Amino acid sequence: MNHDLVHRIESNPHYVQLVRDRTRFGWLLTLSMLLVYYGFILLIAFNKELLSIRIGSGVTTTGIPVGLFVIVFTVVVTGIYVRHANGIYDELTAAIHREVQ
Repeated sequence: MNHDLVHRIESNPHYVQLVRDRTRFGWLLTLSMLLVYYGFILLIAFNKELLSIRIGSGVTTTGIPVGLFVIVFTVVVTGIYVRHANGIYDELTAAIHREVQ
């Protein structure tokens, strides 16, 4: 690996911004996902009765929509990251490529 190239990339302001923003955004999404997932698990562990309440006259309980919410939330969080990465991070990466070559 060319150390001069590595130094130019690491000292590039767009690279510093990319690393800072990606790290912050990644942690934000990770914490939100952990909050929802472990919230669901803690709800199962400590309040099963809430999740076992029947909705209407059928067999569906409140646990089904709550569990579906966890799954949909995961897909939405992934989509948000991909959209963010394809927009902002790709532009910063392209700027880094132009400036260090």
